[in-house]
Amino acid sequence: MKAPASEQLKLLDLQAADNLIAQLQHSLRTLPQEARLAELQRDSAAARQEYGGVNGELEDARSEIARVEADIATVEAREKRDRERLQASSSSKDIQGLEHELTSLAARRSALEDTELELMERVEEIEQRLSAIAARRDDIGVEERLLAGTRDEQKARLEAQLTAARRDRETVASGIQSPELLALYEKQRERYGIGAAMLHRGVSLGSNVAFTATDLAQIRAAAPDDVIIDPESSCILVRTDESGL
Repeated sequence: MKAPASEQLKLLDLQAADNLIAQLQHSLRTLPQEARLAELQRDSAAARQEYGGVNGELEDARSEIARVEADIATVEAREKRDRERLQASSSSKDIQGLEHELTSLAARRSALEDTELELMERVEEIEQRLSAIAARRDDIGVEERLLAGTRDEQKARLEAQLTAARRDRETVASGIQSPELLALYEKQRERYGIGAAMLHRGVSLGSNVAFTATDLAQIRAAAPDDVIIDPESSCILVRTDESGL
């Protein structure tokens, strides 16, 4: 294929535009905040799950306190009834039985009150744990929101830069007057990842491979409008004043 050297030179600007687009696309795919956000989302889910479990413990403990309080109220009611019966009774046998029952009820009430105190201490400990989990969950939420905001700002900047880069790329591509040369460039870039590269001081910047003296002699002998393909990277090799020919 043949194309004016001036047209081939434009391919370097086109490749630079494509390189910038690829870099911006890579930056969008690998935003630095995403990894930390994913970690925070896992931490947030774990904190919510832990909160739910501990809150369940708290509800169970409070339900147990309510049950114990109900039992205490029942014992106190029986004590009150037995004391009233004791005051009204004149039978020594009944009095002895009531006194024995009151002793048993007092022991039962004392045990229930001890249990209630233990449960109240447990509720206090669970509430402290729950408060710590809630604080950690809230801290995670704050960091998550701040980091998401930073990510969104950076993403918006990159997307704006990408839009501008694509627009610039279209301008460069429309300035290439050889449809065949442009088509070859697009084909090589699509297939091999790079469409054109400069020959710089005997080295292909597409493959970073130095040409032998024999290869350089062949390139030197080629006409300026000959389109040369780099044998290593398969891109179009663009000759300039810095090619070392």
